Amino acid sequence: MTRVWSGAALIVFAVAAVWWAPAPAFIAIAELVLVLACREYAGLVTPKGATLPFPFWCAAAALTCAAVAVPSPYVPHTVALLLATLIGGGAIAVFRWHGEDALAAVAVSTFATLYLGLPLGVLVLVRDQQGASGLFLLVVTVMVSDTAQYYTGRALGRCPLAPDISPKKTVEGAIGGVVAGSLAFAVLAGFWLDRPAWSFGVRIGLGATLVAAGIIGDLFESMLKRRAGVKDSSSLIPGHGGVLDRIDALLFAAPVYFIALTYL
Repeated sequence: MTRVWSGAALIVFAVAAVWWAPAPAFIAIAELVLVLACREYAGLVTPKGATLPFPFWCAAAALTCAAVAVPSPYVPHTVALLLATLIGGGAIAVFRWHGEDALAAVAVSTFATLYLGLPLGVLVLVRDQQGASGLFLLVVTVMVSDTAQYYTGRALGRCPLAPDISPKKTVEGAIGGVVAGSLAFAVLAGFWLDRPAWSFGVRIGLGATLVAAGIIGDLFESMLKRRAGVKDSSSLIPGHGGVLDRIDALLFAAPVYFIALTYL
């Protein structure tokens, strides 16, 4: 019952944030989610004796998120922040090095800006450019896919999808998620996106691509948890794990969605 109530609260919060939060508030929500996700990510991947302090690379990811969330004329600022993160991380590693694996520390810390900062910034940018309905379309697609994967996998699952990473995920579940998510995207995009040139077939193809990206994102986070030997990224959300557990699919699906909206 706890899982049901916390899940319902998450849905209500997501709907309210996407549809009704003013732009500054929505950016603030994205940054809060980012900080929480960074903390969980740090717990999963930080090497023993890491030389890079958490506040440094969390701030770098947060600044990257904010830079991406600003309209396209400010993209150079994002590039500058990424380069500054790389150089700053290298400098800190050099002056704090005491024999530990500094390269691993720099790698996992810098990766946070790509894995967390950029996708969350892209979500804000999509909302700014496409409106709440354009962003909510992606959120609903991922939610429908996740639900379909779960129930299809339970009913029909026989072949493991990635047994070394997530033993409970099955090929049949993934197929169910792709079918349901693609159909949801194709139908709802006709109402929520101003893309008259996108035929139903194009929308089906894009929906399948978004779902596939989300599945990879889910498995990627599962790989991090498997490496760390934990079931959830944290216990922040009762019955649902941590923030990273809830946004893992969106982190991979959001960039694909943004690229499609930009170039198709």
